Amino acid sequence: MPRNLQVILTEDLPNVGASGELVKVKPGYARNFLLPRGLAALATADNVARIEHEKRVAQARATKLRAAAQELAGKLGNVKVTLKAQVGEENKLYGSLTSRDVEAALAAQGFQVDRRKIAMEPLKELGSYKVAIKIASGVDAIIDIDVVAG
Repeated sequence: MPRNLQVILTEDLPNVGASGELVKVKPGYARNFLLPRGLAALATADNVARIEHEKRVAQARATKLRAAAQELAGKLGNVKVTLKAQVGEENKLYGSLTSRDVEAALAAQGFQVDRRKIAMEPLKELGSYKVAIKIASGVDAIIDIDVVAG
C-alpha cells in the first residue's frame, strides 16, 4: 500500500492546501474523507490537465475583470460628489450622511456602485471628505465628497 496518495484539491482546506493544488495525503484520509465529500480528486493525468486548463481560464477571467476594475477606478477617481444636508448649530448635520447617500449620488452621475463597497463612517459635519471605494481585490478608487448646507 502506498505511503502517500496524490490528490487535487477541489476546495480550500486549512492545513492541507488551496483549491487546485496537487498535494500528497495519507491514503485513508483521501479514501474516507476527501474523495467521498468531493473535496479532492485523484491526481490522474486527465484530472491534472483539466485542473491546469481551469486555472488558465480562471486566470484569464481574473485579468480581464481586474482591467475593467482599474478602468472604473480611473473614472471614479475624477468624480466629485456634492451632498446637500440640513445643518444646525456649529455646522452639525441633522442626522448623518451614509454610504446610501453616496451610492445615490454616484448613481445620479451614471456610476453603479454597491454601497457595501464604499468604506466610510457616517458624515456628521459640513466639509470636504475623501472616501475609498473598493472596486475589486487590490483595486480602490478615492472620490471627493463635499457636504454643503442645503
